[in-house]
Amino acid sequence: MPPAADDLRIRPVAADDLAAITAIYRHAVLHGTASFEIEPPSEAEMRRRYDALLQGGHPYLVATTGDELLGYAYAGPYRPRAAYRSTVEDSIYLAPGAQGRGLGRRLLQALIEAATEAGFRQMIGVIGDSQHQASIRLHASLGFRPVGIFEKVGWKHGRWIDSVLMQRPLGDGMSTPPSL
Repeated sequence: MPPAADDLRIRPVAADDLAAITAIYRHAVLHGTASFEIEPPSEAEMRRRYDALLQGGHPYLVATTGDELLGYAYAGPYRPRAAYRSTVEDSIYLAPGAQGRGLGRRLLQALIEAATEAGFRQMIGVIGDSQHQASIRLHASLGFRPVGIFEKVGWKHGRWIDSVLMQRPLGDGMSTPPSL
């Protein structure tokens, strides 16, 4: 059963959220195709990634109810070269029992707002697996448009997997030069 609207909280990540985040991501790596990682990273590696995102001014959010962390989302660098500095890639992961309850939508909406406020201009959704229609529909419902598919670029769980690329402007988008 979904949490009551007033019970769900979306807030910036805190360092003590990393154990729960690591567990959620571990499950996604081992059982899903959203990530193309094969081996789940350690909590120490997740802490290194967390530190890098925060140092770069990238938004990182969690969804909680009571003391339970249900999911997380962050906007990380799309690519490392300087010309891409105003473009971010979104990542959203939910605990297995939290999927299908509208939490991904609430996290992505909040992430779009936070990335816009931070001055980013484009958000890219790189959706692992063209069969992941729920993620594709979620992105489309929040203004992302399909821009391409890399076909059969990942091998995981005994099959070839596509990457679906979707994009949406943030703030002024491409109508003016970036401030970042």
